[in-house]
Amino acid sequence: MGVVSVSMPDELIDRIDGFTEEHGYTGRSELLREAARNLLGEFEDKRLEDRELMGIVTVVFDYETTNVEERMMQLRHEHEGIVASNFHSHVGDHNCMELFILEGRLADISTFVGKIRATKDTKTVDYSVTPIDADPL
Repeated sequence: MGVVSVSMPDELIDRIDGFTEEHGYTGRSELLREAARNLLGEFEDKRLEDRELMGIVTVVFDYETTNVEERMMQLRHEHEGIVASNFHSHVGDHNCMELFILEGRLADISTFVGKIRATKDTKTVDYSVTPIDADPL
């Protein structure tokens, strides 16, 4: 088995350690392996392939981190073929929320979500996908 070194903020390491202990994982490696498998498997649902989907992506970031907002707009324009709508709002004391409504295929939505997740300084990225064609899951 290979060994990977990962840098992360101390606060995140503390949260991982607490979660590992509370949920009975044998260590950080076991937890991170499971998290990686889950992340990689998110868009591998064969029932969603070759279907028209609606995706909803919610991003929260600190409004003082101006490059995040700029990146959100870059991605909106870069993926204008699937971005049906976009909403920006101020929430809490220092946060902004971007809401994207997407329409497209799984591969395109997956690419968009991946780029959002890869954006430095986002606090949270949540999403869901729902078929919008006639056949239920």
